[in-house]
Amino acid sequence: MDFDHLVPPDRTLIANGTFQFHCHAAVPCYRSCCCNVDILLFPYDVIFLKNRLNISSAEFLQAHTRLCAGSHPFFPGLQLKMLEDERHPCPFLAEAGCSVYTHRPSACRTYPLERAVERPGSGQPLRIHYFLTHHPYCQGHFEERRYSIKQWERDQMLDECNLYNDLWAEVDAFFATNPWAGEGAAGPYQQLAFMVCYNIDDFRSYVENHDLVSRFRLSKEDRRRIGRDDGALLRFGFDWLETILGGRKKLVR
Repeated sequence: MDFDHLVPPDRTLIANGTFQFHCHAAVPCYRSCCCNVDILLFPYDVIFLKNRLNISSAEFLQAHTRLCAGSHPFFPGLQLKMLEDERHPCPFLAEAGCSVYTHRPSACRTYPLERAVERPGSGQPLRIHYFLTHHPYCQGHFEERRYSIKQWERDQMLDECNLYNDLWAEVDAFFATNPWAGEGAAGPYQQLAFMVCYNIDDFRSYVENHDLVSRFRLSKEDRRRIGRDDGALLRFGFDWLETILGGRKKLVR
């Protein structure tokens, strides 16, 4: 598919080339990109951040997020809530920079790139596209350091985030088919899906209270991993949602 006509004027599609960028405390615009910005949060971002802050996912959602329009009309998105002062900074922005840097959201790790996921068709692998942003305030583009996409992914430790974000892209594409038709917005199944995707601690309680894992054929190692790891539980939740909502049989009884 030719993306050239779809790329906004302030973006450049990067295929196999390199890009020039380096952000550090000495550039004049340092921390500017952390203010007055819309940061979309993916499910794994919430897990990363709530664990870094040592609070529950419900507490994180209440204190640091707001609902926003999603990629389609049938499921909401989630944004990081900026502070209410003149510059609208990120709540985790400190004088020296990001206070949650090792657990920062995917959007922050990826910047100055943006990552797009395309599903060509049923059963076909996802296609990944990267775009370089061109914000006028950003001086990092003039620093003498070049990266390939692979180098940037490795440098920003994006592999794990991208793995979960690709799984989320598949689930969100499933949600775009409106699997809860008839119950309306924020109906019981949509609320259940929101809990699975964004409130992993409440979902863990739900799984335990309903003995959910034992209802499906899972290996002992998978059961142990789901019981102790939020990421494994999220993957189970994604498969469970597609199984109960769409009959896709991601899980076998």
